[in-house]
Amino acid sequence: MALTLHHHPLSSSCHKVLIALYELGIPFEGRFLNLGDPEERARFVALWPTGKMPLLEDKGHVVPETTIIIEHLVLRHARAAQTLIPADSQAALEVRLMERLLDLYVMMPMQAIVADHLRAAADRDALAVAQASATLTTAYGLLERRLGEREWMAGNAFSMADCTAAPALFYATTLVPLGDEQPRLASYFERVVERPSVARVLDEARPYFRFYPFSERLPRRFWSGDE
Repeated sequence: MALTLHHHPLSSSCHKVLIALYELGIPFEGRFLNLGDPEERARFVALWPTGKMPLLEDKGHVVPETTIIIEHLVLRHARAAQTLIPADSQAALEVRLMERLLDLYVMMPMQAIVADHLRAAADRDALAVAQASATLTTAYGLLERRLGEREWMAGNAFSMADCTAAPALFYATTLVPLGDEQPRLASYFERVVERPSVARVLDEARPYFRFYPFSERLPRRFWSGDE
């Protein structure tokens, strides 16, 4: 198979790319990545020195970084009628803007809070966690205003921005829940987790949810797959 994706089914960054692959219907080989294994880590770092996942291999060509991977998939493998980035340049800019906002102000602070929790108690940084939590609250307000009457994050078509939003919000809302002041964002969250590509990723991740450091905060429906 031409495409190989190195990933872990619990990773929000990996979810982002998996959603894109399923949304576009692109066949690929998924390669489970266990960075806790020294030999496996060494082999992976030899492919990409940062050691960050996911990583796409396309006929021997290494494609790193989630946004670049999705752009690569759209350019090289998506059918003409099926894309995650609009042909219209202004609409495409809005998709890229929303994707960046979600990556920088939802995904990154969420990951920072989780990473801090994994440290030894003596090494934790309460101030950094408080700042990351405040960033999430600010981001929720921004997204609420930006969504307006849109069905999806960047407009009326599912896009790369939604591939980012789904995993970012899925985990972020276990750390800083959505409030009554974000009704549009809450409604959007319900729509996006029901999207077949997103639901498939969450279903595949379900056996690993117990390893999520805040697993007790995941709503029961995501454990069982039932509403």
